[in-house]
Amino acid sequence: MYKNIKYPQIPRNINDIYVYTTIGDRFDTLALQYYNDSSLWWIISIANESLLQDSLIPPIGSQIRIPTNYLNILDEFNRINI
Repeated sequence: MYKNIKYPQIPRNINDIYVYTTIGDRFDTLALQYYNDSSLWWIISIANESLLQDSLIPPIGSQIRIPTNYLNILDEFNRINI
C-alpha cells in the first residue's frame, strides 16, 4: 500500500538561522550539523521553497534558512501523517 506524505508549513521564526551555502553543502549535511540527524534534510529544503526541490544540493552562494524549531515541525509532520 502506498501512502501520500504530507509536509507541514514551516513559518518563519525570529530564532531561525540564515547561512550562505559553500562548496560541499547539502541539505542532509546541514541537517546533521544543526539537528544531529541527516534524515531531517527535508525541513531545511521545505523552509527554502524558493530553491529547486529536486536536489539535496543547494546552489553555492545561496542564503538558506535553517529553522530552529525543528522539533515542533517534526511533531506537526507526525500529526498530519498518522
